[in-house]
Parts: sequence; C-alpha cells; structure tokens
Amino acid sequence: MKKPVLNNIVIDELLMAALREDMNGEDVSTQSVLEEDALGQVDLICKEDGVLAGLPVFTRVFQLLDLRVSFSFEVEEGEFIKKGQRVGVITGPVEALLSGERVALNYLQRMSGIASYTRKMVDALNDSTIKLVDTRKTTPLMRPFEKYSVIIGGGNNHRYNLSDSVMLKDNHIGLAGSVKEAIRRARAHAPFVRKIEVEVENMDMVRDAIEEKADIIMLDNMTVDEIKEAISFINKRAIVELSGNINIDNIHKYAGIGADVISSGALTHSAPVLDFSLKGLRRIG
Repeated sequence: MKKPVLNNIVIDELLMAALREDMNGEDVSTQSVLEEDALGQVDLICKEDGVLAGLPVFTRVFQLLDLRVSFSFEVEEGEFIKKGQRVGVITGPVEALLSGERVALNYLQRMSGIASYTRKMVDALNDSTIKLVDTRKTTPLMRPFEKYSVIIGGGNNHRYNLSDSVMLKDNHIGLAGSVKEAIRRARAHAPFVRKIEVEVENMDMVRDAIEEKADIIMLDNMTVDEIKEAISFINKRAIVELSGNINIDNIHKYAGIGADVISSGALTHSAPVLDFSLKGLRRIG
C-alpha cells in the first residue's frame, strides 16, 4: 500500500498549537530537575496490540522543539504491533524529550487507535470489492491526522471538506423542495469537474436521483432488502454508497451486496486510542 503523505506546512500550525496548549511558558517540572543541557535516550513502547500510525507526526512534534532529536524505529508505519513491543528509540536533548512527550504520544495514540479500528472494520467487512471510507465526523482540528490514519488502517477517504464536492443531504433536499430540484440546482452551480452525490432514503428518491443522473447515490439508513432493491434498480448507472449507523458490529451484513462504497463515521468518532509510553529515559554522553 502506498503510504499517504502529511504536509508539514499544513500540520505544523496545528502541532504548535498543541504544544502551546501543553506548555504556554516553561516546562516547570523539567526545569526543576534539569541542571544542564543534557542528552538522553528513551524507548517508545506499545502497551496494546494494534496498527501503528502517526510516526511522521510523532517525530515532527520533537523536531519543532529541537532539530537535534533523532529517531531509530524498529517498526514501520502501518505494521501490526504487539503489547510490550519496543517501537523505537528517541535520542536528543533531555529537555525536548520531556517537554514533547505528552503531545507526541497523544497524536500517536489517537492515530494508531483509528488505524487499528479501521483495520478491524475492513476485516469484519471482508469484501475487497467495497471501499470503506470515513466521513467528516472528525475531531475539530484533527481532520488531517484522522483521515491519514484511516488510510494507514486500510480504509479510504471520503471528501475532505465542504469545498471538495457536492453532497446533497436531507436538509439540502428539503431546502430545494425535492431530489430532482436539488440536483438541478447543484448541476447549474457546481463546476462540471465535480461529481454530484445525493442522499436518499427510499425508492422514490432513488428513482428521482437516477432520472436526474446523479453521479453517486447514498442509500442512507435503508434495510438490507431495500438496499438490494435499490442496487438492482440503479444497475451501475451511478456509484452506490451505503451509510447510516454502520459500525464494526453490523458491517458484515453488507458484504457481497453489490455496493461500491460504505461510509462510516465510526472510523473516527468511535475508535479508542492505542496506548503507548516513553520509558527508561537515560542520560548519554
């Protein structure tokens, strides 16, 4: 799998805000015991089984504090790791190691948790013909990190934000008056290079979406039987997306059903963190 790339220009501002949140002056605890500009090493230990995600962010946090910090990782991004496993060794000024520890671990834990949950969802679906994608149900200001983690876990990304593509949901349709009118207005307004997706809840809405040649039809909160009927009617004339309270407990029901995409907010809003710690700090040199 080709690994996604995080743009430092985009993420540095977010990482600096997180560092300022954790330390708006000096690191009082570290300065209390640190007598000189000492160098040290510390081990990064995984405390749970899961998928590793977020090493570029973990390293970037320390580099923003001190470019002298270096890393020797024993596991690659996206690999499955086991409880108690040493992921790597971090070397550098002790002040930077201690002051950046919590922020770096917070990102690594959150991102690895999402990647691990995504991998479990992909495995539970067990249908390589269906793309599992995330949604915009992300933690505020964490979207680049969380959507990156979904890809590391074997999932895919839906639109990044409201400016990416047209998605006509129930409130947009209600505002326009009908599925047909919403699609017509979107087609008149949006550039031709953008696809138009429409959310539907019943067969009448499916028929209207097909008549107006929607590019993507999202079947929202429909039963398995309703989904099968809709997919048969659509008959490859649009991309079919399934959505609505799909999670790790019920996703298996949609395998082999003929859908193209399943979107699940659970990938980001329900994933528990994967616990890590920095242990065994020692002076060197």
